[in-house]
Amino acid sequence: MPSQFFGLNIAYTGLLASNAALNTTSNNIANVQTEGYSRQQVKQQASNALRVFQTYGCAGAGVETLAIERVRDEFYDGKFWDNNAKVGEYDMKQYYMEQLETYFDDNGKNAGFKTVFDQMMVGGLQELLKSPGDETKKSQFVGYAGNLTEYFNGLAGNLEAMQKDINQEIKLKVDEINSLAGEIATLNKQINTIELSGAKANELRDRRTLLLDQLSEIVDIETKEIPITDANNPERETGGNRFLVKIAGGQLLVDTNEYRGLECVARKNYEKVNQTDIDGLYDVYWEDGQQFNLYNAAMGGNLRGLIELRDGNNGENFTGLITDVGTANIGGETHDTVTIEVGKAYLQDLNKCNLSDQGGIINLGNQEFYYDSWQYTCSYDDAGNATYSYTFILSSQDKNDMHVTNDRMGKTATVGAGINYQGIPYYMSQMNEWVRTFSQKFNDILTSGYNADNEAGVKMFTGDRASSEEQFRFPDGKDGTQSTRYDLFTQAGLADSSMTVADGDDSYYRLTAKNFAILTSMEMDPGLMANKFQKGDGVEQDDLLKQLDLLARDKDVMSFRGASASEFLQCILSDVALNASRANLFQKSFSNIAGTIDTQRISISGVDEDEEAVNLVKYQNGYNLASKMIQTLTEIYDRLILETGV
Repeated sequence: MPSQFFGLNIAYTGLLASNAALNTTSNNIANVQTEGYSRQQVKQQASNALRVFQTYGCAGAGVETLAIERVRDEFYDGKFWDNNAKVGEYDMKQYYMEQLETYFDDNGKNAGFKTVFDQMMVGGLQELLKSPGDETKKSQFVGYAGNLTEYFNGLAGNLEAMQKDINQEIKLKVDEINSLAGEIATLNKQINTIELSGAKANELRDRRTLLLDQLSEIVDIETKEIPITDANNPERETGGNRFLVKIAGGQLLVDTNEYRGLECVARKNYEKVNQTDIDGLYDVYWEDGQQFNLYNAAMGGNLRGLIELRDGNNGENFTGLITDVGTANIGGETHDTVTIEVGKAYLQDLNKCNLSDQGGIINLGNQEFYYDSWQYTCSYDDAGNATYSYTFILSSQDKNDMHVTNDRMGKTATVGAGINYQGIPYYMSQMNEWVRTFSQKFNDILTSGYNADNEAGVKMFTGDRASSEEQFRFPDGKDGTQSTRYDLFTQAGLADSSMTVADGDDSYYRLTAKNFAILTSMEMDPGLMANKFQKGDGVEQDDLLKQLDLLARDKDVMSFRGASASEFLQCILSDVALNASRANLFQKSFSNIAGTIDTQRISISGVDEDEEAVNLVKYQNGYNLASKMIQTLTEIYDRLILETGV
């Protein structure tokens, strides 16, 4: 039979259990406002019954306090992290798209495109039409044209500054990932140290979850916790766990108490992807030298939003089919060459081209090579069908450690990644296309006529060279170097003809929104501006000026995305407004979802003051009853020992 003191031991276990529950309740109440804290509860079970040789068989042995555990539902944590990555992505897009809207907006307060363009092509041109030979009116018109070039110069500068800001923020986010990964790895080690002894590291686990909340906003995360078993007895769990954190579509970041650091490496000037990219854009690498896949479609969070804003080209990267591999002798040095036929419309028109003119990296059938320059060729067969191709001059062996071989033939070649978002490169490319097309058409009209002094017309628009104070001298199309020579072939019905433009030629490809300028000679002498088509016409002849007027409003004379030249702002603002609206909508939507999921998490793991107050009374009563039991048994033992005469 059990000992006479068996009941005292049972009451003692009840006292311990109630005391542990009271202490846990006290801890919950103390942390009611602590961020990331999970409500804790005492896990207890009835002690193993003691077998007694009586008719009733077994006697209860009290209660065992097994552990103090946090109340947490990992399902809701996973849902929160997945959604939080979307919140982080659209937070970035919302912030920067608001800035873009401001840059392109023309609300009357800021001198936007419509104001500046109408000032030139409506106000200035209409005044000039009244007196076509008046040099004062021409001077005023040239001044308005200068305002147009300054508008695009300033807008390009603003977008470059934004790209620089985004680039710096990418580096800050990468540094933040490293910091959080280091903390998580340290916490993993501390958690395992404690839990190998059998205890639960509740507060440390809460801290880790809070860090994962922060990390999930920067980049998408995936976590997995695997129990560590005894190597000699796989059925026995040691109490420790292997905790894995993967980011950006499954790239391993943290493995228990070790983590892989990330570092940003600035691209060299010959590693640019787009002509309009600023110098020093960051690529991200693991510390072991492996490249971190920034363009992973599965990546989310702030990092995805920033990358799409910085590098987004609306999916219009260079891509084509390799049709020829050869060599070329340049400066007494042999270079590999590769010819790539292109089929995309945005690659067939050089005015839309955004390929780097400082060299870059080209992927030839999944092998990367550096290239120094390229040439664009448009050729026509006997039937008048056009073929468009680019020939890349690859860098010497100091950059490329292998030669291009014939096995590359027929494979796909790409430069950069096709990022299906309208980011900075997209808007820069759109501005460049309009500037090139408008300048080309405008200059062609001017050079086809004569001024009031019967002198041949000269160009008005050009681009300033970056390396000197000189300007580009764009050809007039008669020598085959102008990017629109294929238009001349088409109009003339010529066949078996071709034209080639190199990235270093003074073609309109070299003209960008950033270097858009008025020809210096035109600024110094506006009287050079042509106003008539026929040399013998009178001073007041304005037929050429009327053609310039049509250029602004007739899409048959100049078309930009199916609209007229004057509708440039409408086309661009429609893109900006749509992206800004989408960012606002999704940011609000995902933020609301995040609030809902967090409410669900808190309903499970949060501390409820009313519930804890009820628990406090409940556990206090349990403690008092256990104490009363001990007091009662004490009186029984006094009677048993002192008064039975034993």
